[in-house]
Amino acid sequence: MRIAAITNSRLPSLTANSIQAMEVCQALMRLGHEVRIFAPRETDAVSPDVLREHYGLHLSPDLELLPSIRQLKRLDFILHAQDAARRFKADLIYTWLPQSAAVGLWRGYRVILEMHAGVTGHLGAWWLRRFWKARGRKRMTVTTQALRKALERSTGFIIPEGGGFEKQAAIVAPNGVDLERYENLPDPGRARRQLNLKDGLTLGFTGHIYPGRGADLLFDLARQMPQVNFLWVGGTPELVSYWRARLSDARLTNVTITGFIEHGRIPLYQAAADILLMPYGRSISASSGQDIAEVINPMKMFEYMASARAIASADLPVIREVLNEKNAVFCEPGNVNEWTSVIESLLADEKRRTALAAQARKDVERYTWTERARRILDGFA
Repeated sequence: MRIAAITNSRLPSLTANSIQAMEVCQALMRLGHEVRIFAPRETDAVSPDVLREHYGLHLSPDLELLPSIRQLKRLDFILHAQDAARRFKADLIYTWLPQSAAVGLWRGYRVILEMHAGVTGHLGAWWLRRFWKARGRKRMTVTTQALRKALERSTGFIIPEGGGFEKQAAIVAPNGVDLERYENLPDPGRARRQLNLKDGLTLGFTGHIYPGRGADLLFDLARQMPQVNFLWVGGTPELVSYWRARLSDARLTNVTITGFIEHGRIPLYQAAADILLMPYGRSISASSGQDIAEVINPMKMFEYMASARAIASADLPVIREVLNEKNAVFCEPGNVNEWTSVIESLLADEKRRTALAAQARKDVERYTWTERARRILDGFA
């Protein structure tokens, strides 16, 4: 099929939603489909080669940037994207925007709508209801069961659940991982040597540091555990500068902050850790500012699992849709004393770390991007 992927992500950028969109497009292409992605014109146009390098992909779609005026709530972009899909002669619209999904159905396209967070305000709920009430061949995916329930609350609409395209169902499709990137990773010591990092037991964290992502907890852990190395990968330049200054003022020398690392190089940094941390708070801000603690399905969770390292995670109900006591350890969000105790116990027990890591690596094999895309398209292709 010819698939028009319509996103409001800034491409290319460092945001998780842009990474996810590109992973989805690559998976669709691996299934043999022709994909073109349409995004707002907020950056200079780049070639597929640049996108591949930036996101660490093997395949990337053609990118077409379209006019968008923020004050119009992206409605002009939605219409431009529909026209572009027509010029592309798309067989299917794959989008992360309820507005685009509803308009696509009104224009006679088959549509897949992928949701990662709840809708905000009356207008967002209105668009999602329009999608479900519109006639046409459609499907919605949600990354967690918790998200489906949250969307039902916000829209006042019972979202069809179950299998089969014919039921116009919403299906739960968690994020995924490209397992090829995680083949033949070195052990933690060798990975640290390859990256010229300090030797010794290391706690790793990869990802953004918006509020609720655990930066304050990581800082407190580093103060309480000076004998352990901390590896912090990612973050915007402004936040990286802020935390480097705080670490310097506190005279903490056991923390390495790398700043942005190309997505394709992240596996080696994750491999350099003995334990990988997911120190979420009870409130988590997305790049949009929306609180997503109830529904979050972080891509790094699947990457951590694929890296075959022990995982210590904040104990949020939604995280337990994927992780459990056999493949991770859990700590109360924000409780630095509990985190310290649990981590020190795990660092002293290599056998347990190995068992948790092995189970996580086994469990993640059903969460590949390609199999995810195959399941989502079932009944459309």
